[in-house]
Amino acid sequence: MVMLKECDIQTKEVLSWTGLHLFHFSGSTCSQKTRIFLRLKGIEWTSHHLNLAAKEHLKPYYMGINPRGLVPALIHDGKVIIESNDILTYLEEAFPEPALIPASKSDDLQAMLKREDNLHLDIRALTMRFVFPSFLTKRPEKDITAYESSGSGTLGGEVDPHRDIEAEFWREMNRHGKIMDQQAKRAYDRFSEALDDFEPQLSRHDYLLGAEISLVDIAWYIYARRLIAAGYPLHSKHPAVGAWFDRLHAKPDFRQEVPEGGLAGAITSLLHLTQRVRGTTLEQVRQRTSTFT
Repeated sequence: MVMLKECDIQTKEVLSWTGLHLFHFSGSTCSQKTRIFLRLKGIEWTSHHLNLAAKEHLKPYYMGINPRGLVPALIHDGKVIIESNDILTYLEEAFPEPALIPASKSDDLQAMLKREDNLHLDIRALTMRFVFPSFLTKRPEKDITAYESSGSGTLGGEVDPHRDIEAEFWREMNRHGKIMDQQAKRAYDRFSEALDDFEPQLSRHDYLLGAEISLVDIAWYIYARRLIAAGYPLHSKHPAVGAWFDRLHAKPDFRQEVPEGGLAGAITSLLHLTQRVRGTTLEQVRQRTSTFT
């Protein structure tokens, strides 16, 4: 579990905070996952909303809380926990009812969460290519350099190699001016394989671990919603997964945490229209890239 040590934290005031505090962003997949979990648990919490578009997560105050500069970050009675799956595992232990990590399925759940976590950069790549235009999502070199020098740069008192991975993702995008076709196809294929693996289970049961909703349903629901926003053919390609998604999306506790429409929705709709005209939708990129590989 990624619980920070005091030496990792430069914004020392949070060490004296009491209660449950969450730094998050409305459009962040990991933040959405955490907020749904909190809703289902009925946990009271204090909101600290960061505007990622305004780069508030890269400012010294927040980098002093989470040296990775990512959301969400949880503060509970002075303890700072980062990484969404670690946050939710911590919350399950601190607030065990209602149970969202069934003890009898713990190994299966952790394996599915690890697979979800391993696809984090893939969902980001699809988001940056097919949900929002690249001119809004690229990070200038000066911001990357500032990121590398902000915060403690440590995790558990040790140099954190994850920051190099973050910086390289944005530099790679800058080198090409966008997420490249091959990168998008690789992300598409990895999600396709994972969702194919879920089809047999969801053909027999309502949820990924059986008859009851668990943390893994929350995590994969968020990814499914973002895949649909990117133009991934979820319902036609994976019918049982599509039916599972619809069951969850019908629940207000889920649907209300994945905002639709508004300015962001209008931007995505315009982007998709432009992509259809240019022949650069997700499906068209996948088909074209498959032809040349």
